[in-house]
Parts: sequence; structure tokens; C-alpha cells
Amino acid sequence: MAQSNCTQVNEFSLAGFTEDPVTQVYLFLLFLLTYLVTIVGNLGIIILIRASHLLHSPMYHFLGSLAFVDLCFSTIITPRMLVDLMSEKKSIAYAGCVAQVFLFDIFVVSECLLLASMAYDRYVAICHPLLYPLVMSPKCCFQLVTVSYLVGLTNGVGQTISMSTLSFCSSSVIDLFFCDISPLISLSTSDTTLSHTILTTAASLFGVSSSLVILLSYVAIIPTILSINSAEGKRKAFSTCTSHLTTVSIFYGASFFMYSFPSSDSSRAADKWAVVIYTVVTPMLNPLIYSLRNKEPYVMHWLM
Repeated sequence: MAQSNCTQVNEFSLAGFTEDPVTQVYLFLLFLLTYLVTIVGNLGIIILIRASHLLHSPMYHFLGSLAFVDLCFSTIITPRMLVDLMSEKKSIAYAGCVAQVFLFDIFVVSECLLLASMAYDRYVAICHPLLYPLVMSPKCCFQLVTVSYLVGLTNGVGQTISMSTLSFCSSSVIDLFFCDISPLISLSTSDTTLSHTILTTAASLFGVSSSLVILLSYVAIIPTILSINSAEGKRKAFSTCTSHLTTVSIFYGASFFMYSFPSSDSSRAADKWAVVIYTVVTPMLNPLIYSLRNKEPYVMHWLM
């Protein structure tokens, strides 16, 4: 009966970080600088890879796709956050919230699968270098990237369907700086069984499976590197994995912290900053990490 008298909200309020105007100005400048670095860095990588024939290798094909995802990932979140930091009314229309959930969930899963594909690429390059040109062919790389986007799209559609089944009557305040399906489920006044099922299934299928691919790849990679006789060979082999491991650690570490522990009043600030790390900071750091650490790793002689 209560549900039949429910008036569906047409907009949500975003709690953001703080109500202090001075702090909001500092945060605006910080996130604006972060976003500009993100745009320049990721666009630079995409343009450089497309322009240079020397970079038309599988590693850089995946890196270019990762840069594109990071660019989209950040653009979905940061511009809206910058507007809200300078606005008295921090609200987003229901349709805008649905769109943000849809796009965010496309690219977050695409990033997970691209990181898994890059781990597999390194596994083949280091553990089976003679088979590398055959296994990691241009066709295979294209298929892996395409599957990453299609699976991401599937996740986005699933989470959007999940949101469409939810009703919001008692409160419309999202204790975050963007629309995410997890706090929306908590905010709903309707039955959330289907939404929880879709979210849990997606996390298990896409998040856990991509994590396992990365883990198993490095379980095979590390003994192979340690078996290399040359110290210089070991150093070069480890250097090919450092940038990828750094990105994986930041991205999965922050997301694991955010979604694996129950939120409480005392941990909400930490939760928000964990979200900032994997939605805003990681897309900025990835171009810097790869440009500083990455060198062409597929030289077979140091595995001999």
C-alpha cells in the first residue's frame, strides 16, 4: 500500500565531500588540474600510438584502448563533480543519474577486462615468447578489446535495468559525488532482490574473473622471470610488468576497499576518497605510469 502511494523522485541530491565553501574551492582546483592532466595524458598516448608505426604492437594496442577507457571513465565523473563543487544545489536529474550509471558501469568493467587482457599479453610474451607473434596476433588483440567493450556494454545494460526496478520515495540524497548503483540500491524503498542479484552476479563474473586472470598470469610470470640467468634479463623482464602491476594495484586496491567493507558513519569519508582514487586519480596516473616505466618488452633474447 505504501508503494502504491509512492511519489517517484525526479532528481537526486549528491552529498559530495563537504559543505565548507573554502574547501570546495580547493577541491575544485585540485580536481580540475587532475582532469586536465588526465585529458592531456590519455589523448597524448592515443595520438602517439596512432601516429607512430613503431608502436603498433599488441602491448600498445591495449595501452591505447586503456587510455580511451580512462578518458571516458574520467569524463563521466569529473566534469559533473566540478560543477557541483561550485554550485549551491548539488542535484542530478533522474534521467541523468540513469545515464551516469549506464556509462560508468560500461567503462569500469571494460577497464577490468582490458587489465586482464594486458596481463595475459605479458604472460604470453614472457612465458611463451616464441609463440607470441602467433598467439597475440592483430586479430586476437582486436577480439580481446572488442569483447572488453561488449561485456562492459552488457554490464551497463544490466545495471540500468536494475536501477529501473527501484523506487525512491523516502530519500533522494546519494552520499557520494556521482550516481553509482550500490548506494542507489541502499537508498531504494522497493524490493532490491533483483538489483542485488544483478550486482553480485556482475561483480563475480567480471570483477572476480578478471582478477583471477591477472593473478594466474603473474603466478606463471614470476617463476619464469626468476629462472632467467642474466641479472640484466631479470631486470628488463620485471620492468615490463611494473607499470601494469602498479595500475592494477591502485585500481583494484581502491575498488576492493570501497566495495568489500560495510560502510559506516566513521568510514564514509575514507570510502569517498577510495572512490576518488579509482575513478579520478587512476585515469590520471595511468599515462604517467606507462610513459615513465614502459619500454618495448618483447625481446626474446633475455629469456634465453
